[in-house]
Amino acid sequence: MSFINYSSREINCKVVYYGPGLCGKTANLQYIFKRMNPEARGKMISLATETERTLFFDFLPVSLGEVRGFKTRFHLYTVPGQVFYDASRRLILRGVDGVVFCADSQLTRMDANVESLENLRVNLREQGYDPDKVPLVLQYNKRDLPNIASVSELHALLNHRNSPEFEASALTGAGVFETLKAVIRAILVDLKKGGQ
Repeated sequence: MSFINYSSREINCKVVYYGPGLCGKTANLQYIFKRMNPEARGKMISLATETERTLFFDFLPVSLGEVRGFKTRFHLYTVPGQVFYDASRRLILRGVDGVVFCADSQLTRMDANVESLENLRVNLREQGYDPDKVPLVLQYNKRDLPNIASVSELHALLNHRNSPEFEASALTGAGVFETLKAVIRAILVDLKKGGQ
């Protein structure tokens, strides 16, 4: 749930990039961070242990206007992709306002995508969220690689809610900002409706 800072007149919203290991979550955040105006973003923080890494940074988009007289600041997080780090995933989902599910388009990764999406639903439920109501955008990443599933196959397999979906290549930046803008739009619509 978004956090309101009355002294700075900001609404802080949390976006979590979720998906299987090596699907491109980190590449998305790194691309966004590099392309953002340094004056509108915070520092990139990497919380790393020996075997996992979570990235985080926040930014204040000046072009989005205000919600009830408050500026909106967005905090972007990635979760570790490996199932072994499920406790970390649950912790990072706490207080989430919107999710980007980053799917790996490679045919060999379809099972991992399905498993990760189901894990997201379970973890959202455990945090007290209705997985069908949390703003969700799907990104079909790695579209620049050979041996990938078609968008219609990915849609049928993963997009049961008929959420906004985007083709992307996080390394080149194709579709990265379109995905981010869509999740921000969904969060702002949710905020204006009064949340979940």
